[in-house]
Amino acid sequence: MKKHIAIEGMSCEHCVRAVKGVLEELGGTDVVVDLNGGFAEAEINVDDNKIIQGIAEEEFEVVKIENI
Repeated sequence: MKKHIAIEGMSCEHCVRAVKGVLEELGGTDVVVDLNGGFAEAEINVDDNKIIQGIAEEEFEVVKIENI
């Protein structure tokens, strides 16, 4: 399932790599992280709480997750 994940706190390319790494570790594919837009999109089939927790461990906040 493709998800659009709104994220606060990203400010640089290191942040982009950290978020992309979390989503890939959770089994996400076709991961795109948009620093300026403050979001990520991925084909990922895990519970939203795992996504929220994984991104929070990198010190970013998930604002909203939508299935697209």
